[in-house]
Amino acid sequence: MLLVVLEHDRGAMDEAAREALTFGRSLAAQMGMPLHAALIGDDDTDQVVEAGAFGAEAVYTVVNDALADFGPEAWGEATAELIRRLEPGAALAGGSERGNEVMAQAAARLDLPMVANCVDVQAGGETGEWTMTRQQWGGSLLEDARLVSERPLLTTGLHTVAAERAETAASPSVEAVEIDLDPLLTRTMVKDRVVLEAGVTLSTAPVVIGGGRGVGTAEAFAPLEELAAMLGGRVGCSRAVTNNGWRPHSDQIGQTGTRITPEVYIASGISGAIQHWVGAKASKRILAINTDPEANMVVRADWAVIADLHEVIPAIAEEIKRRRA
Repeated sequence: MLLVVLEHDRGAMDEAAREALTFGRSLAAQMGMPLHAALIGDDDTDQVVEAGAFGAEAVYTVVNDALADFGPEAWGEATAELIRRLEPGAALAGGSERGNEVMAQAAARLDLPMVANCVDVQAGGETGEWTMTRQQWGGSLLEDARLVSERPLLTTGLHTVAAERAETAASPSVEAVEIDLDPLLTRTMVKDRVVLEAGVTLSTAPVVIGGGRGVGTAEAFAPLEELAAMLGGRVGCSRAVTNNGWRPHSDQIGQTGTRITPEVYIASGISGAIQHWVGAKASKRILAINTDPEANMVVRADWAVIADLHEVIPAIAEEIKRRRA
């Protein structure tokens, strides 16, 4: 079997888990093995059904007092114990911060190799020699790698595959797995949470209006805020903007900021440095507004308007008002 470890947050499946199931479904078919899933710290029926919708034929649930919330050591040991018992052909997780950390923990505990951020994998077969392409430097570099292992541990490159349900949903069997976990493993664990913002966030917004150095001042972001509110979206920014103190770091899009996946990203006055592109490249469509036709963001965008953003953004807002009226 191919085992996919499902990332979730208190019973709500993460998009990284859906991407891993989609990636895993293809890899399992290549290996000639069934796709199974592991649900650590939860046994929610809705998640089991959703795993089946993505092709999982069996789901293993591990519920323990030490797994009351996310903790990399406890999740890592739980994953390692499942792999010891089930002996899958390979184990896979989504390439989020949590997914990479959990699989690294499991790999260290099992003394098995782990390859992170894979965008393509060719199974080893009888030779046990796996080949894969993995992304480095936030996706700006692709690395071809070779691994000899009977049981590799892998993570997918985050947002490198679109989450797609299986053509025919499975009705997975469910097996509760009891394991003993040392209470000491909860020393690194989420103990409490504070909600900093409610509603649509930068990472979940369907529309993001990004502003760069070309916006000019903190006050000049007001038209971007107005347009974002009209479209049910959020305003983001480049690192140059946060460096100038115009917006908080929480609004930064990029390798060291938030990675966004909106339906539309409107990048205004942003040159498109590689660090920013890493955070924006998973957008479904990108509209660039810039006076420089050779700017990296303009060249990479689906659509571009070569003009002053201070004229274009208000014009878009006025046209939306006119049509809605």
